[in-house]
Amino acid sequence: MSSPLTFGTAAMLTAAPLLWAGNAIVGRLVHDLISPFTLNLMRWGLALLVLLPLAGHVLRKNSAIWQCWKQYALLGVLGIGSYNALLYLALKTSSPINVTLVGSSMPIWMLLIGRFVFGSTISGRQAVGAVLSMLGVALVLSRGSPQQLLSLQLVPGDWFILMAAIVWSLYSWLLARSAQTMPSQAQVRSNWAAFLIAQLIFGIGWSAVLAGGEVVTGHFVWVPSATLAAAMLFIVIGPAILAYRFWGEGVKRAGPATAGFFANLMPLFTALLSIPILGEMPQLYHALAFALIVGGIVVSSRR
Repeated sequence: MSSPLTFGTAAMLTAAPLLWAGNAIVGRLVHDLISPFTLNLMRWGLALLVLLPLAGHVLRKNSAIWQCWKQYALLGVLGIGSYNALLYLALKTSSPINVTLVGSSMPIWMLLIGRFVFGSTISGRQAVGAVLSMLGVALVLSRGSPQQLLSLQLVPGDWFILMAAIVWSLYSWLLARSAQTMPSQAQVRSNWAAFLIAQLIFGIGWSAVLAGGEVVTGHFVWVPSATLAAAMLFIVIGPAILAYRFWGEGVKRAGPATAGFFANLMPLFTALLSIPILGEMPQLYHALAFALIVGGIVVSSRR
């Protein structure tokens, strides 16, 4: 059962999309320096090294995680090994505006997967909140001009980000239900680093398989540089470790349906973070979009 939305929970669910927006921008900037599956493998391999001193004991032979290794394997394959690999792959072939538009469908997938896979009901408030939030996203992406949305054309990368949105929605629901499906893991779940490591070891295995496929098929790219090193440092500390920490705790408190609406902040953050790169100034539609997205969150999360 989810709890009422508090300021602390909202702050965590806001920080995660902010960091992931930075992840999308940085991933686009370095897409010529490193292949997508290799980037995902390095991201999580380095994150594991950072987390081991905090909760490396969770990998011992007598650890409780091995009792539920199948559940951890599923979480790891979805949230660690697949979602970000699909995101980085999408950024290789799709424009940022298309990726953001398709990815903004995540709250809808959250509601649908909750309804048809986990038997959760969709309230009227959630439906209204979804409409308001999607209008805010459309306003950002159209830059206040509906004609720009009509001119969009889907490319292969758009289908990859659609798959990523579905994968992340399923991951979030499984994460929220882990207390019921894995009752023996209460001690592990209480330690965020241990809980993330338990997913990481399986997700990294799947990431290694995908990265190996890049090598075999001749799509491996690795161009060492200071830019790539700085990008990896940010990706590992921010989007990988901190964002997953914030999102996991936020989903546990608010529930996946409410948390899904916060994902629509990512397009707004992406647009704002792109301003220094694109040399643009904030516009009125940014403020209107923010009001619509936050309005959708407030409406959908009210009790």
